[in-house]
Amino acid sequence: MIEENTDKIADAANAAYDALPLDRSRREAEACSDVTRLYLREIGASPLLSASEEARLARLAREGDAVSRDRMIESNLRLVVKIARRYLNRGLSLLDLIEEGNLGLIRAVEKFDPGRGFRFSTYATWWIRQNIERGLMNQVRTVRLPVHVVKELNVCLRARRELLQQCAREPSADEVATRAARPVATVKRLLALDEKVTALDDPQNTEAELHEGRGPVGQPEWQPDGLIQDHQVAERLHLWLQELPPRHREVLIRRFGLNGYRVETLENVGAEIGLTRERVRQIQIEALKQLKQILGREGLNKEILAES
Repeated sequence: MIEENTDKIADAANAAYDALPLDRSRREAEACSDVTRLYLREIGASPLLSASEEARLARLAREGDAVSRDRMIESNLRLVVKIARRYLNRGLSLLDLIEEGNLGLIRAVEKFDPGRGFRFSTYATWWIRQNIERGLMNQVRTVRLPVHVVKELNVCLRARRELLQQCAREPSADEVATRAARPVATVKRLLALDEKVTALDDPQNTEAELHEGRGPVGQPEWQPDGLIQDHQVAERLHLWLQELPPRHREVLIRRFGLNGYRVETLENVGAEIGLTRERVRQIQIEALKQLKQILGREGLNKEILAES
């Protein structure tokens, strides 16, 4: 009886809501919901790829075959949605998160080398997350700007990201202006509002960020173990660490709690291995730079480790 009454109340509430005039916010929300449902239904029609199909298409895509490239993208759009859902309620709608993630997916397809031994989903996850997190950081940085300025800034930032992915270099203001269809002076003024997040290349920031337990992409407790997506990556991380000089490797292992160690401060690491805090800090910076070079050799862009 209680359940029947509850159902009746719910039905009455829904009917009353449907009878209300459609204000602008409600129309926009329902339209967005409809678009999202349509998109999810469409991407669900693309079959997943087997490991052999994935490797074959990836090789063809690297040779410039546009059809294979598009097939790789379409077959992994659901991965973007899965990752994007984890970032809900942080300032961007699901569609905006998906759009940012799709840019990362496209970049992953362009950079993926099947000969490295990774499955594509593992590799693409890094790029998708990096792009989504960059979009969220842009949103956070612009939250106090006037709405119309934020809108124009986002147009320029998106144009810059797209050019960066296409050209593999930082585009000029002229190029961004052409892409965004905005005057160069306007683009320069807007981009000046975009607070740069210091990359790991800045030794001073490296120490400050890591000493405080914060990561370069704004996530708490960032450390190299955060790269581990599955056992494949874990195994390769250990191989990469073996390429570092013994002292550099030991500092990273102790500082970031790898190989069963617990996370240690600079002072504690120095006391354990007989070095000063400052020398441990210097070795840590050198080791992180070397690790980034190794990742670059493996086809992983340094943007995975740092927002720039």
